[in-house]
Amino acid sequence: MTHSSHQQEMRDAAKQLGRRRFLTVTGAAAALAFSVDLPAAGTASAAELDAARIGDDPFTLGVASGDPLPDSVLLWTRLAPRPYEAGSGLPRARVQVRWELAHDERFSRIVRRGSATAHPEFDHSVHVEVKGLDADRVLYYRFRTGTWTSPVGRTRTAPAHGARNSSLSLAAVSCQAYHDGYFTAYKHLAQEDVDVVLHLGDYLYEYAVNATGGARNYTDRRLPAHFNRETVTLEDYRLRYALYKSDPDLRAAHAAHPFVVTWDDHETENNYAGDTPENDVPPEEFLLRRAAAYRAYWENQPLRAPQRPTGPDMRLYRRLQFGRLAQFDILDTRQYRSDQAYGDGWQTPGPESQDPSRTMTGATQERWLIDGWHASRATWNVVPQQVTFAQRRNVPTDAFKLSMDAWDGYPASRSRILKGAEAAGVDNLMVLTGDVHVGYGFDLKKDFDDPASRTVGTEIVATSITSGKDGSDKPGSWNNQMQANPHMKFFNGRRGYAVVTLGREQARADYRTVSAVTTPGAPLATAASFVTEVGNQGLTPA
Repeated sequence: MTHSSHQQEMRDAAKQLGRRRFLTVTGAAAALAFSVDLPAAGTASAAELDAARIGDDPFTLGVASGDPLPDSVLLWTRLAPRPYEAGSGLPRARVQVRWELAHDERFSRIVRRGSATAHPEFDHSVHVEVKGLDADRVLYYRFRTGTWTSPVGRTRTAPAHGARNSSLSLAAVSCQAYHDGYFTAYKHLAQEDVDVVLHLGDYLYEYAVNATGGARNYTDRRLPAHFNRETVTLEDYRLRYALYKSDPDLRAAHAAHPFVVTWDDHETENNYAGDTPENDVPPEEFLLRRAAAYRAYWENQPLRAPQRPTGPDMRLYRRLQFGRLAQFDILDTRQYRSDQAYGDGWQTPGPESQDPSRTMTGATQERWLIDGWHASRATWNVVPQQVTFAQRRNVPTDAFKLSMDAWDGYPASRSRILKGAEAAGVDNLMVLTGDVHVGYGFDLKKDFDDPASRTVGTEIVATSITSGKDGSDKPGSWNNQMQANPHMKFFNGRRGYAVVTLGREQARADYRTVSAVTTPGAPLATAASFVTEVGNQGLTPA
C-alpha cells in the first residue's frame, strides 16, 4: 500500500470513528493494526520462522534496558536485518529469541536465561522483564537468534526500597533531531559513569529527513526516499525509529546504561495537546495518528508491559524509587494537557492562560503525583518531565511574553503542583526538563513574581542532543532572559546533556556540551557546574 493510500485509509476510518467508537470498535482498530493487546490465539498460531534462515544480522538496532527496579530489569531489542525497509527484512512470522543475563561481560556467570517471542504484530520487538534479581547490581545481557548474537548491554537493578544509599548519578537528555546533526553527545555519554539515563522527550522527530541526512550532509551514503516525508502512519513511525536507532552513538549509549524514557511532542506531532493536533485535521483522524505514534514508541523503547498502549492511549507516567535517596515521578505533559492558550507560541499572559481550570497533567496524573509525594520517604523527589517549569519571561520589561507551550501557559496547574509539594513536606524538589534546546538552571520560587520569595526547589534543563544544530554559548536571547528572570542561574545554547549526582547532603549538576554537531567527533566540555544543598534549595556555582 502506498503512503498516500494509507493516509486516505486513515481519513476514511476517522470519518466513521469518533473517539468513543475508536476505543471500542475492535474490528476497525485491528484492521488498522492499532490494537496492542497481546497477540490473540489466531495470531499466535501463525507460522514460526526458522531463525537459522535469517541471513543478515538482525540486531542492527542494538539493545537497550530500562526502568530499573530493585528485583527486576527490562531488556529490549528489535529484529531488523534490513532496518530501512518496511517489515525490516523479515516475513510476518514469529521468531524465537534467546536471552542471557550475567554478572560479567564474558557471560561466564549467568544469572538468568530464557527465550521470548518476537511477534510481527509488534514489529519483531522484544521486551523481556527479568524478575527475582538482587538489588543494586550491575548486570550484562545479550540476545541470540539463529546463528546471530546481539551486542552486549550493561544494565543494573535499583537499590532496595529501604536502602540508605549515599549516591546516585543520572544523565538527562532530550531532543535528538537526526537531521540536525550527529549524536556525538551520546558517544560521550556512553563513557560516563552514571547509574541511569533519563530521556525527557523528542527521541524522534516527525519531520522529513532527506537523502543526505539533513545537516549531517552525508557523502558516503544516501537514505531511502521514504524518510523524506513527515511521519503519519504506523509504518512511517516504525521506519523513523529504525533510522534513529541505526545511529552507532545512540546504540552505544543504550548499551551502556539503562534508560528511563518519557515523550514530548515530536514523537507524535509538534506541539499537540491531548487530542488537539497542531494542524486543522479532525480529532478522530489525529487520534489514529496518535495511536500509530504511541504504538511505535512502545515497540521501540525499553518499556514494561503496563506502558503498552491501547489505541490512542498510553499510561506513560510512572514512579521509580532508588532506595531512600531518590524518588522519580516521571510525567507525561502531552497526552492530558489543555490546548495551548492564545494559539500557542510566546504570548502576553491573560485570562485565557490564567484560567484555573487549565491543566498540564490532567487531574488524575496531578493527584497521582501529589499523593506520591505524601507517601515519599526519599531525600530527593525528582520530577523528570518535558517543558520548562519555572517562569521564563522573554524581556526584562512589563511588556514581557511567556511561552504558552511551557508551564507558563498553565500557571494554575504549576501552582497546584508547588502547593502540593509544600503540603507533602517535599524539602528537596528537583525538576528535570528538556524541550527548549538550551541548558538552563533555575531556582524554583514560591512566588516567581517576587525574587525574594522562598526557593522551594531547583530545575535542571538539559539541552538538546542535536536539535537546533550547533548552537552557541550565549544565544541571542541570553541577556534579556538572564535580566528578566533573577531565578535563572544558568543559560547555555550548546548541544549536550546534563549529569546530576544526588547525595545525602547535596546534589551536583554538571552541564556537558559539545562544540558542534553538524560535523562528527566534537570533544566534550563542562560548561558549568552547580550544587544545591539538602534542606537549603537553590543553585550555587560548584
